Amino acid sequence: MDTKRIYVLNGHPGEASLSKLFSENYVEAAAKAGHEVRITHLHDLEFDSDFGGGGYKNQKLLERDLKDILDNLEWSEHFVLLTPMWWGGFPAKLKGLFDRSFLPGNAFDTRKKTWLGMPKPLLSGRSARLIMTSDTPNWFFRFVYKSAMVRQLRAQILGLIGIAPLRVTYFYEASEPKPAIVKKWSQKVAVLGSGAL
Repeated sequence: MDTKRIYVLNGHPGEASLSKLFSENYVEAAAKAGHEVRITHLHDLEFDSDFGGGGYKNQKLLERDLKDILDNLEWSEHFVLLTPMWWGGFPAKLKGLFDRSFLPGNAFDTRKKTWLGMPKPLLSGRSARLIMTSDTPNWFFRFVYKSAMVRQLRAQILGLIGIAPLRVTYFYEASEPKPAIVKKWSQKVAVLGSGAL
């Protein structure tokens, strides 16, 4: 089996969460299978999550933790993001990480365009996996909410900077799952880690 360089980002802002548990399950299984793995926990990072004025001319200097995120993405061949869905979207601190670090010159180039007229992505050549927890039933998320959070990540965040394809693992009724369910989910995540999926 070919080994991969995998970067895992636990995007839950809390120190204890299913996202943290699953990120560690993934890393342990991937490392055991011979893959090179790096992991970051969002709750360990210190940065100003407010982008500010909304323009690119007077950007805030990136904090060391955000520079490390970009360095790890550049190093990786496969990116794994774990996050809950809160109010139909990402936790505020995780969204702030995207806002602050995925900038022109770091993640895309506004001076060069794709054939569609979009900025040229600078992180192409990497695949991704989203492992998401939610209380919303899968059918409701897909057919009523139209998988909006996944579409945002796939097309307007990771897709824009060149990280594709994005595959999704979705665990629902995740607020108070029974231990047997958590164990089953952890085993599924470990299989993904072993295969660098």
